[in-house]
Amino acid sequence: MTIDIDTPPTIAWVDDHVEIIDQTLLPAELRVIALRTVDEVVDAIGRLAIRGAPAIGACGAYGVVVAIDELAAGGSSAGPDELGPLTERIADARPTAVNLRWAVDRVVARIAPMDAADRRAGALAEAHAVFAEDRDACDAIGRHGAAELPDARTLMTHCNAGRLATTGIGTALGVVYGKAREGHPVEVYASETRPLLQGARLTVWELASAGIPVTLMPDSSACGLLASGRIDAVVVGADRIAANGDVANKVGTFAHAVAAARAGIPFYVAAPTSTIDPATATGAEIEIEDRSGDEVQASDLRAAHPGPVAVWNPAFDVTPADLVTGIITEVGVLRPDFRESIAEVLAG
Repeated sequence: MTIDIDTPPTIAWVDDHVEIIDQTLLPAELRVIALRTVDEVVDAIGRLAIRGAPAIGACGAYGVVVAIDELAAGGSSAGPDELGPLTERIADARPTAVNLRWAVDRVVARIAPMDAADRRAGALAEAHAVFAEDRDACDAIGRHGAAELPDARTLMTHCNAGRLATTGIGTALGVVYGKAREGHPVEVYASETRPLLQGARLTVWELASAGIPVTLMPDSSACGLLASGRIDAVVVGADRIAANGDVANKVGTFAHAVAAARAGIPFYVAAPTSTIDPATATGAEIEIEDRSGDEVQASDLRAAHPGPVAVWNPAFDVTPADLVTGIITEVGVLRPDFRESIAEVLAG
């Protein structure tokens, strides 16, 4: 099956700045915006103009270069004392996805021993490496996913873990594209992903644009769909994977995993090894981002309840490792006991 992708990349370094697709405008408008300051990078990550752990990792990596340029424009050599506060702002823009801080720290560590004159070029080279490694990882995840699920024709996914969330073809959707590239028939059920509808706005747009059959479903219908026997496997992405295999992903993922286990449907997580955080022992230690209640209150359903009302709006939840069938990475499929398989793959 030919995958038809004819849109700008999710993120790119162009001349002296970062360019991203503003995902808050999709699917109504496909607009590429420029990020030329640290404020703009932090704002874009915080308001989800760019989102998805690998994509914001790449954005953070390029953000270090933006920070160096910003300091240089003010006459600074971008030494650690000057650069540190700016890179910390970028790394802290969202707390749950480990790729963001990982990528920022990686670039900062790369340029730390360099002379002032070489730091900018070194930072850009390392940011390009972060970008390219994720792109290649997505391709490998697609291949491993296709090999793992050759007979799984109908997949269910949650949120968006495709090319909009990465620098390549995606993680969970990378598996979909990988199957399509191998000539496997494949179709996807995508949950809406409330309250910001990343599944409805982004996954459906992305798959439809690529010519992959996709069906949109309310989040609350997943349990019944899984029980019906129409789904062969669930494949989702991840924002952070703990050392024991617990997985933080978009809120609602845990419920889908529970329903899949009850229905006897395999539940896979697709993510690059950069999303594994060996410093986080279990999911209980993962900081869950709380987002503004306005994201829920501002929906079209606001008139359905008397307001104002208190809102709890966590961006993520944690799926326990015992509900995960396998973790599809660029180096292969990790299987339980995840504490052992994760340690082995991280040891190289």
